[in-house]
Amino acid sequence: MLIRTMPWSTDASATHDPLVTREWLVTNGLGGYASGTVAGVATRRYHGLLIAAMPAPLGRMMMLNHLSEQVRLRDGSIVLLGGEERVPELAVHGASYLKEFRLENGLPVWRYQINGTLLEKRLFMPRNQNTVHLNYRVLEGHDILRLKLMPSVHFRSHDAPVNSPLPKTFELRVVDDRFELLAGKELPVLRLTTYGTRTAFTIERRYFHEMLFRIEESRGYESVGDLWSPGYFRFDLAPGMDATVIASTEEWKTILAMEPDEAFLAENVRRERLLSNAPKCARGDVGGELVLAADQFVIRPIGRAEDVARAKATGDEGRTVIAGYHWFTDWGRDTMISLEGLTLSTGRQSEGGYILRTFAQHIRDGLIPNLFPEGQDEGLYHTADATLWFFHALDRYVRVTGDRGTLREILPRLIDIYDHHVGGTRYRIGVDAKDGLLRQGQDGYQLTWMDAKMGDWVVTPRRGKAVEINALWYNAVRLLERWVGEENGTAAAKRYQQLAAQIRESFNLRFWNDDEHGLFDVVDGERGNDASVRPNQLFAISLPNPVLKEDRWKAVVDVAEKKLLTPVGLRSLSPDDKEYKPTYRGDLRTRDAAYHQGTVWGWLIGPFVDSWLKVYPERRAEARSLLNGLMEHLGEACIGSVSEVFDAESPFHPRGCCAQAWSVAEVLRCWVLTDDRCTSEEGPGGT
Repeated sequence: MLIRTMPWSTDASATHDPLVTREWLVTNGLGGYASGTVAGVATRRYHGLLIAAMPAPLGRMMMLNHLSEQVRLRDGSIVLLGGEERVPELAVHGASYLKEFRLENGLPVWRYQINGTLLEKRLFMPRNQNTVHLNYRVLEGHDILRLKLMPSVHFRSHDAPVNSPLPKTFELRVVDDRFELLAGKELPVLRLTTYGTRTAFTIERRYFHEMLFRIEESRGYESVGDLWSPGYFRFDLAPGMDATVIASTEEWKTILAMEPDEAFLAENVRRERLLSNAPKCARGDVGGELVLAADQFVIRPIGRAEDVARAKATGDEGRTVIAGYHWFTDWGRDTMISLEGLTLSTGRQSEGGYILRTFAQHIRDGLIPNLFPEGQDEGLYHTADATLWFFHALDRYVRVTGDRGTLREILPRLIDIYDHHVGGTRYRIGVDAKDGLLRQGQDGYQLTWMDAKMGDWVVTPRRGKAVEINALWYNAVRLLERWVGEENGTAAAKRYQQLAAQIRESFNLRFWNDDEHGLFDVVDGERGNDASVRPNQLFAISLPNPVLKEDRWKAVVDVAEKKLLTPVGLRSLSPDDKEYKPTYRGDLRTRDAAYHQGTVWGWLIGPFVDSWLKVYPERRAEARSLLNGLMEHLGEACIGSVSEVFDAESPFHPRGCCAQAWSVAEVLRCWVLTDDRCTSEEGPGGT
């Protein structure tokens, strides 16, 4: 079993900040989740015990926000566990009693020492259910402990502001030891029940007013809201006894199909299998933690019934990737970049195939979707690179699995993608016939991964011929040349070979910047050639078919190491640039202005390590050491996962999503890549 403990000072004078800033995350394989802080204080609109993934148009719904926990001892004294923040003060009630917080195989465990009693709390979600179990057990002690648990709810979209109006009425239905909470026909039903020791439920309707969500406040959003409670459960726990509260939006027959102990065992067996199926170097310690973190992002797209039905009809299983928790849905770019790390580096090859075939069904006008908005069936297609990453992800999948069947199934769509790009498609994405390079850009749209936009303001428009777009374009054409040649013969592949040669010649002529000893970020842009020093140039080296001439690789890697590399990833812009922003914080406009203007991205360690190993193949140990800062980060922010972004200067504070798919995927892929026990015969070149 993998165990990560979170150390903190229990000294009465010590700050409670670690308990309020460290987060945990448990997911259910559908996009639903439970998440909060170690202290139990909800600091985000997304913190709750049951966020259920519902079919469109609902999307993910905040169904159970909180359980207020109160312990009454035999002498009548009352101890409050957990915590809450109301205007104007923060109360971390359980801080002085919390003896230990840890993750066991990625699942959170709290242990409270209350006088002579040791109380343990565990939380998990059964796979593929919108259900959460909270188990309380007295491990040590001599007295009976009376536990009072008060659920509080909001019933809103998980994206909705915390000050969204509560439903006008709640209806509580009680049948024996089962409880149903309803708030109108359009909203799901929350079902509650208990297991274990004898339980009593007292109806005591009440509001919790002016709850403060401090991270929402710091990000410039509405930060004060209300919750409602129908009453409370009460348990009497003797030493060795336990009680479980179950909350769910599933039907009763699903909720009651397994007893809590059986369901918990089943989930632990599933997690142990994830570890045993992973490469040897990724089964224990840090590697194993990353394997379990990767599992949180691979989901069934339950919100899109058409995807699920189509997959079943072909004997397949629909799969996609949540780009980040808590607010991202599935994004095409993030999914394709993450696919190798999340599935191929974890021994989940079949799910990699499911993901590729799921996205192939959504190709329109030669593009895969940029994203699927929350609660919607159809994707949005404003992306110039996601489709090119699709080629790369398919290549990595076929190399690892040898699955020519999937390649043959998708190949006609790849040829169609090529034809649309050569002939021109949406958003002015198309090939310049004069040089073979791919240009893109339409007013009001952000088409590359540097996609921050506020209203009509596209922060980094990068219209023209972007460096990583053309590195990806060359890689895609070379892959198509090989695949068509293998399937249809060399004559059929000739046109791809000719265009690839033109792209490479033009790229090396047009993108090389002698002044910076690196590559232009964009050529033929709105203001000519953009000499900004960004990490995008690394993709001209890191991809399996590098478009940049080999004698220029070292110069690019050295520039990136000197100006962009940090302990937790790469800066998105050199500090020498006048547009550089050292911190990523404040309201949305301020954050978007910094998002790709210096802010560090953890996932970019992937292309840097790939490029480094191509230039310095004998320095594998140094490449592995580049991951040290991100390994330490596993104990920060969302414990056991990797954040989306970081401030660009020390101490590199984690920001954005606290658990990001491509951050986890690329760190894990590099962990495997730099371990001699797991290195493939092909060597570097994954990203």
